[in-house]
Amino acid sequence: MGRIGLGCATFGREIDEETSFRIMDQAFESGITLFDTAESYGGGHSREYRRQYLGVDDQREVSGEMHSSEKIIGKWLQSTGVRKEIVLLTKVFTNFTRAHVKEALGASLERLRTDWVDVFMYHKFDADTPVEEAVTAMDDAVKSGQVQATGCSNYSAVQLSSALEAAGSAGLNRFEVVQANYNLAAPGIALDLLPLCVRENIGVISYSPLGAGFLTGKYSPDRSEFPKGSRFDVVPGHADVYFTERNFRLVKLLAAMASRVGIPAVQLAMGWVFQNPAVTTVLVGARTVPHLDNALISQSMEFPPEWLAEMNSWA
Repeated sequence: MGRIGLGCATFGREIDEETSFRIMDQAFESGITLFDTAESYGGGHSREYRRQYLGVDDQREVSGEMHSSEKIIGKWLQSTGVRKEIVLLTKVFTNFTRAHVKEALGASLERLRTDWVDVFMYHKFDADTPVEEAVTAMDDAVKSGQVQATGCSNYSAVQLSSALEAAGSAGLNRFEVVQANYNLAAPGIALDLLPLCVRENIGVISYSPLGAGFLTGKYSPDRSEFPKGSRFDVVPGHADVYFTERNFRLVKLLAAMASRVGIPAVQLAMGWVFQNPAVTTVLVGARTVPHLDNALISQSMEFPPEWLAEMNSWA
């Protein structure tokens, strides 16, 4: 895996197919080859989320299509012929029984128009599926030849440890990759999950280096003023994660530092994530080509130790 991965949750949700193709073209040309998606990434899914959890039935997405991210990536892969050069990662959302995981994998492969995925993950912990069943289902996926490696997303250190122990005890393929939220406003995994992954030699893919856009400073505490079409507008639940007094203070500190050192706040925030050697790959959820450019600059720019110490002191 490269140090930067392309997060594709926005495809068919915040950006249309044509823009998504342009983003993938630019990412590939820039040497970004890990593409991250999931069965639950789609304009229709976020609309259903608002209907179910907020009682709001409207359309804020560019399309109402279910599974739009996988479908758009599948079309792009077919049109470009570069499947073997892409590290493709997708996820199953819930119900980790052997039968359902097999079914979900088959459906994702069909939408992605490929015979295999490089990494197949559980999107979040499912307390309703016994851990032994869950790790067996992923072992089945590897042995089918349709999956190269397995992993989990949004697991705690305790949940990951349990899965690793269950796989080891049964002599099954274990999780090799984890995915987790990690940024200045949500640094918690550095306390336990990252050290565990280092000890167990597990790859770490972090997502939301800008806190789903929160660290750009475009949000105020007033939830009625989300910019239309923004990540928080489409998926308002992000506010529950980031809207704290501490985090709004952090945004002001970041903006002040950016002004002082002459580096854009978004590049400083992403650069901070890249400084952690326990993070294997940083996912960038680009909606425009300049978003990709910011990530590439953040990865390669000089980051003096005093910057890192100052930003770490904000916790």
